[in-house]
Amino acid sequence: MFKATVSKVKTVAGAVVVSSAALFAPAAFADTTGAKGPDLTPLTNSVDFGTTITALLAIAGLLAGVYIAIKGAKTVLGMIRGR
Repeated sequence: MFKATVSKVKTVAGAVVVSSAALFAPAAFADTTGAKGPDLTPLTNSVDFGTTITALLAIAGLLAGVYIAIKGAKTVLGMIRGR
């Protein structure tokens, strides 16, 4: 009984050690000298997403209208049928 419990504790402890080592290894070897990636500001400033956002919002509004119409039709049909 005692040996089985110790064996299970060792298995769980080993899994915890391995998983914590896998989680914290990138942080241990991270470059902390303050080096930054490339500056992509000129590329991102030249892109305009205004029309794309407008189109996506229009499509979302259209779909919302369709779903509301379907729900309304189901409600009216349910009232007619007496449900």
